[in-house]
Amino acid sequence: MNPMICAGCGVWTDEPRVETDGPGAVLVCLSCGHREPFRRLPLFALTGPSGTGKTTVGRVLVERLSDRCVVVEQDLLWVGALRDPSGDSPAFRQTWLRLAASLQQNGRPVVLCGTVAPPQFEYWPERVLFADIHYLALTCAPEVLRARLRARPAWRGWDHRRIEEMLEFNEWVRVQASRTVPPMGLLDTTRSTVDQTADVVENWVRGLLAV
Repeated sequence: MNPMICAGCGVWTDEPRVETDGPGAVLVCLSCGHREPFRRLPLFALTGPSGTGKTTVGRVLVERLSDRCVVVEQDLLWVGALRDPSGDSPAFRQTWLRLAASLQQNGRPVVLCGTVAPPQFEYWPERVLFADIHYLALTCAPEVLRARLRARPAWRGWDHRRIEEMLEFNEWVRVQASRTVPPMGLLDTTRSTVDQTADVVENWVRGLLAV
């Protein structure tokens, strides 16, 4: 389902409205008043700089969390139509929020593996479609991160400038994680194996779902 389109009158809205109704939630159309049951579930953002292991760990989590969550890779939608070279690609962020909210109507929360920080999700109208957004940022020692990015295939375009920009973002995450709203958890993957990192992320997701 598309939470931006009313099932009653078919009107599109850029600002969805969700009301709580006891233990559940209801998607409300501001044009015709139609009310539709809506699963307002948490969203799990496995974030951090490129090269810290998000995609690799995400592949492992697909199987590990298959009983509880839908694990998706953010870069699937990193296409020309959604990129904004002058800013933070708002169409890209909003599209992911809409897609994640739609996927969650099957009753399972989404784990989104990709580079995102709270300011890039928390202030869009689509934020109301989720109960909470939890952020866990993977980080890495600068020298290890630099080596990982240099080792990537040439088609990925990791030249010196891009690598240094990612190292700056890595430092920003390490310093600012506790200050964002909401704060981001941190997980250093410098010396961790893929399975060790996946263990921590899986426990993070399951622990929050249990709460």
